[in-house]
Amino acid sequence: MLTTFPRLLLEHAAKRPDAPALREKEYGIWQTLSWSALAAMVHDLAGGLAAAGLQRGQHVVVVGANRPRLCAAMLAAQSLGAIAVPLYQDAAGAEFVFPLGNAEVAFALVEDQEQVDKLLGLRPQCPRLAHIWYDEPRGLRHYSEPGLASMDALAEAGRAFNAQHPGHVQAEIAQADAHDVAAMFFTSGTTGNPKGVVHTHHTLIDRAAAGQRFDKLTAAEEVLAYLPAAWIGQNIFSYAQWLVCGYVVNCPESASTVTIDLKEIGPTYYFAPPRIFEGLLTSVMIRMEDASAPKRWLFAHFMVLARRVGPAVLARRVGPASPASGRDGQHVSLVDRLHYALGNWVIYGPLRNTLGLSRVRLAYTAGEAIGPDLFSFFRAIGVTLKQLYGATETAVFVCLQPDHQAKADTVGVPIDGVELKVADNGEILVRSPGLLKEYYKNPVATAEVLTADGWYHTGDAGFLDAQGHLKIIDRAKDVGRLQGGVHDGAMFAPKYVENKLKFFAHIKEAVAFGDRRDRVCAFINIDLNAVGNWAEKRNLPYGGYADLAGKPEVYELVRECVEKVNADLAVDEKLAGSQISRFMILHKELDADDGELTRTSKLKRGHIADKYRVLIEALYEGRSSQFIQTQVKFEDGRTGVAEADLRIVDAKVFPAVRRAA
Repeated sequence: MLTTFPRLLLEHAAKRPDAPALREKEYGIWQTLSWSALAAMVHDLAGGLAAAGLQRGQHVVVVGANRPRLCAAMLAAQSLGAIAVPLYQDAAGAEFVFPLGNAEVAFALVEDQEQVDKLLGLRPQCPRLAHIWYDEPRGLRHYSEPGLASMDALAEAGRAFNAQHPGHVQAEIAQADAHDVAAMFFTSGTTGNPKGVVHTHHTLIDRAAAGQRFDKLTAAEEVLAYLPAAWIGQNIFSYAQWLVCGYVVNCPESASTVTIDLKEIGPTYYFAPPRIFEGLLTSVMIRMEDASAPKRWLFAHFMVLARRVGPAVLARRVGPASPASGRDGQHVSLVDRLHYALGNWVIYGPLRNTLGLSRVRLAYTAGEAIGPDLFSFFRAIGVTLKQLYGATETAVFVCLQPDHQAKADTVGVPIDGVELKVADNGEILVRSPGLLKEYYKNPVATAEVLTADGWYHTGDAGFLDAQGHLKIIDRAKDVGRLQGGVHDGAMFAPKYVENKLKFFAHIKEAVAFGDRRDRVCAFINIDLNAVGNWAEKRNLPYGGYADLAGKPEVYELVRECVEKVNADLAVDEKLAGSQISRFMILHKELDADDGELTRTSKLKRGHIADKYRVLIEALYEGRSSQFIQTQVKFEDGRTGVAEADLRIVDAKVFPAVRRAA
């Protein structure tokens, strides 16, 4: 599809002028913006940017939650041939310094006072930043800074510019080429400065269109845009694919109202990283702990049935007409189907409705590996959850799961235009029309990931199974081997172990260690809401996260979870050696502000290993406790010190169970 985003906008505005394009919840009421109204807004903003001196090829930073005017601002910049650079709105100001300097940014469009304050504070370090426009004026009435103005003022200036230069914006849109750069997404920078991933209109649109064809998406879909726009996953689903398909994107009122807004909108097409599904499952388990004994019994009874036949029933419903069959061809009896239908009426249907997923026709998870147990839970209750595989550098869509072939342990089959191969070291290589053009101003890094004949090194280790589905084991650099002990030489895949731990509602995050060690040990973060609810029911007082995490009763609760994971791992021939022998519960939650997670909540393993080296040594040296002091950053930017004497406990490890030949 050789076109550009502004041209797609104009096509929708011409063919479907009154159809809804965007909705925004404001003061509790959903406001609708039609395609024609959006096109007019983009025209005004583009005129304002042109009047301010924005030139083709320059970078425009956009910072904020998903808001119609910020979305229009990206389209306005692209209308003039400029490059949109979305940044994470929850990042500390210091994290903006490198992107702003690297991209030589002079123009920024932001959501509110918080983002304005960040950027104004960076002007001494980023002197090129001449223009800042804001969407929400609250708190900014008395600001008097050069180059600072509202987006209302920008639109007004645009209307005046367009009146004096009629046809200028249209001419710029017509001049654009599909292979012009459209956007740049900065990586999380886990091993150094972030890298700017450069994408053209064609790379993003081509992959969005391939995804549309694969899942037969239409303009009738409803999407909730609640994830950071700086994450390419959100950008693809709520921007690129939105403009390709023409469906409706809904912007929640705030982060705190997402759950309510999800129920009100009832999206048909839903996308979330595993951490969101982990949170939904935790909320279910907390509600069930508070339920009456009969309700708990009903839930437990029907969930046993759902795990046994639910995925097979769902595969039959969404797949091609065929006898009801589960994985490996197991037939679903009429009795089981009737029993499941009763469960759907009593438990599964109300549960999907409570979670806001009752209208979901198609749900995807990506961003990192999802635990098989978590994936199977949602499939079991009738949510058409599927996995996809991709990266910022591939414009997301590489592999997708067919509706009737969604497996917990694979990420799907290559879609249109994608070629895959496995290197000798097990690394997955990709060739696709959606590959990045380059890393901005970083030819060395570009050469490291892109070969001369167009193959992209993903850094992931995996293989293709007999049905052509891709199975990812872990990041290639993270997959290791145990060294010494009874499992000497056994494979160690930390993410696989961590995901099994995070299936439990009481565990929010986990970090497993074991490469070149004689056994596996782990850090655990408890889920404060889930464990807090558990503690209150047992009249167990606590004074915050650190106090609760250190309770002996909580350690026993977590030990039970760890030992259940160990029992599961014992029957896995390849990973039986990855059972967790010792663990500790950290005194603080791992946090992106403290450099322990990326802004998309992925572990920064190297940083964690360096920061908590004394704790890792204590785990492996057999100590029963270890004192630690940790610097933490508060939401207001202040820093402090968290200290604790952390307990270290042993967990039961099970003998490996060998499967019969």
